[in-house]
Formats: sequence, C-alpha cells, structure tokens
Amino acid sequence: MNAQQDQLPLSGRRAVVTGASSGIGRATARALAAAGANVHLVARRKERLLELVEELGACASCSAADVRDAEAVSEIFDGQSYDLVVANAGLGKGVAPLHEGDTDDWADMIDTNVKGVLHTARAALPALRAAGHGDLVLLGSVAGRQVYPGGNVYNASKHAVRAIYEALRLDEFGSGIRFTTVDPGLVETEFSLVRLGDQDAADRVYDGMTPLTPEDVADAIRYAVTRPPHVNIGEIVLWPTEQASTRDVHRNGH
Repeated sequence: MNAQQDQLPLSGRRAVVTGASSGIGRATARALAAAGANVHLVARRKERLLELVEELGACASCSAADVRDAEAVSEIFDGQSYDLVVANAGLGKGVAPLHEGDTDDWADMIDTNVKGVLHTARAALPALRAAGHGDLVLLGSVAGRQVYPGGNVYNASKHAVRAIYEALRLDEFGSGIRFTTVDPGLVETEFSLVRLGDQDAADRVYDGMTPLTPEDVADAIRYAVTRPPHVNIGEIVLWPTEQASTRDVHRNGH
C-alpha cells in the first residue's frame, strides 16, 4: 500500500459484504475498497464474485456461500478479525395478497432477509466484541417502516431487520461497536426482476421516475462507517426525490 492509500479513511479496515455479487452489495464493495478497506465478498454466485475480485485487485477476496446456511456463514468469520461488516444479502419474492401467497417464497424471504442477517451478525460479533470497536451495517428498507399492498411477508422481514438493529444496540451497549441500518426506497437493481420474475414488469416499477442507484446507497454506507469513532450514524433513510412513501411515486408529472 502506497502513501496515498495509507491516507484513505478505511485504510487498515477488514470488511465483509454479503450479497456482493450484484446491486447494492457490489457497489458497496467497490466503495469500501476505494476508501482503503480490504474487502471479503460473500454471495452465492461465485463467478460474479471472482469477476469483482479481479476488478478490485489485491484488496479483495471472496467466498461463495448462502447466508441462509448458518454453518457456512460461521466458517467465513472463523479465526478472522473483520471489523466492518455489511449484512446486505436480501430479496423479495412475489406481490400476491397474503391468502394467495406462495409459502416457498415466504420461506426464501424469511430465511434470507431475517435468518441471513441473524447468521451474519452472530458470526461477526465475537471478533467485533474482542476488538472493542467496529461497524455492523444492516441493509433494511423503507418497507421496514411502511407497509404497502402486496408487501406482507417482505414488509414483515424488513420490519424484523429494523427490530434486530434496535436489539443489537441494546444487547451490545458499551461494547464499542457501531450499528447502522440503511433503509432505501426504490433502487434500480435486480431486486424487482427477482421479485416479479419478468423483465418488462420489473422495468415498469421504475417507469417515469428516477430511482436511487446502488452507488447512492453505497455512498450512504461509506459515509456512516467513515465517521470519527465517537459518532454512530444509526439510521439512514434514503428516498428518491420523486418517492414520498412506499405507495406514492411521482411519475412523469402525474
């Protein structure tokens, strides 16, 4: 590392980003690496991780793992001293009303969005507690603050993430660890394609308005984790300027 890199705000930090193969996770890995951190990338799609490792260079490494698998997550953190962890992995599936919901979709959302965050936090905390400092960032959503038609189980999973954030602050009070939840509104990623299963339908989610980009959210995360040690940016809510609530979006003047 050269002298210029030594002056970067995250120099010497060791980070883990889950869900790093695309979208917000990928952008966050890039942002943390650009700020000087060594970044370990975690996701299911190994080929995408390897592409990003090649792009980022010597500061990056990766593990192909599913956050739904508690043992696999534990192995990533075993014997390591990561001090910056971004629990980003998550997904939405389906927009049916509750009585028509697909129980397999429910299981995927709960296992990834809730249990995946719990698995990541549980595995990360021993090293953070031992160090007496560090950051654990949870990727929430405005869907964890406001419900909307068809949101049901996804809303519940993101409300759970917010509850986990609040519980961590109390459980780890006095530990020196900083906890942050970052809750964005509409972000143009693969999220809507995964949720709706159709590219045209996914494109219509953002039709006639300017959504957030993954880089917008990554910039908010970078801001939170580069504050002085005595400053904990606890909650960040990001909306596109044209989105007033989970239901109200201004589209082409309408």
